[in-house]
Amino acid sequence: MRGSILKIYTTSMLAHDLQHKIDFKTKPLGALGSLEQLAHKIGMLQQTTSPQLINPHMVVFAADHGIARAGVSAYPQEVTYQMVMNFLGGGAAINVFCRQNGMKIKIVDAGVNFDFPPHLALIDKKVRKSSRNILEEAAMTAEEYQQALENGKAVVKDIAATGCNVIGFGEMGIGNTSASSLMMSRLFKIPVADCVGRGTGLNDIQLQQKIGILIQAAEKHAQIATPDEIAQTFGGLEIAQMIGAMEEAYRQKMLILVDGFIATAAIAVAWKKNPEILNSCIFCHVSDETAHLRMLDTMGQKALLNLNLRVGEGTGCALAYPIIQSAVNFLNEMSSFEDANISNKD
Repeated sequence: MRGSILKIYTTSMLAHDLQHKIDFKTKPLGALGSLEQLAHKIGMLQQTTSPQLINPHMVVFAADHGIARAGVSAYPQEVTYQMVMNFLGGGAAINVFCRQNGMKIKIVDAGVNFDFPPHLALIDKKVRKSSRNILEEAAMTAEEYQQALENGKAVVKDIAATGCNVIGFGEMGIGNTSASSLMMSRLFKIPVADCVGRGTGLNDIQLQQKIGILIQAAEKHAQIATPDEIAQTFGGLEIAQMIGAMEEAYRQKMLILVDGFIATAAIAVAWKKNPEILNSCIFCHVSDETAHLRMLDTMGQKALLNLNLRVGEGTGCALAYPIIQSAVNFLNEMSSFEDANISNKD
């Protein structure tokens, strides 16, 4: 009993000390807005009034989806492996933004329908080539899903061993907005049609076709209910590995940067199992995918950026990282009224 009381007291004191440090910087009270909330959250996560962001990493999980063959995307399935090759060559948007902001990038083959040649920059965690077509059966067997979770955890354990304490998650997989829409619908009990967007850029006719296909898939698997069942049945191998990776990042007390719609669907599964995981998360942007804002609102979260992005890959995380770094920097480097001999307000 005494131990639990002491823990509550020390957490309370840290929260107070962080807020005091923030409030007495040389600025009007609250004038740095969301940066102040970020600084407080990161300090609480790291249990210090002087947090640091060390060796930031971005992890992009890639996999194919069986449902892509049903025509739910504007792009053919082979774009998944072609984009992975682009990542490895350093030519994608996520490569550009990671280079710009000093983030290391790791590319993970979680289940791409392609045999990649050996490449030092590619982490081979392939469970199988593509998830199954959810119009016919669950995306993964229970064994495949558990293996995907373990593979994601292993990736993060290796990164944590380098001293990294801030990690972002992105994805690549033609068809994965469809998987995420079905996951969102079942996790939050929202009609499928309200969870479906244009993905890679569908026109109106294609969008209605996508909605119809996903309603069929949802009806076929009407009985599944638990978060893991939902992810196993509707998700993809890259989404499952991202779930495992996020859960491991939480265990490692890392700051978790959540990208767009697909990454938010992954963290929603982890959140349903462990609500405390959100204390480690920063939601980096609200996607142009229609249902993303609704999912964030349902989880009680606000995103840092709204740039109408729908690239995926973790681009929102990389773009938001300098803002997150600014929150830490002002907390550590900005003068207080006392330090600067400036009069505070009465």
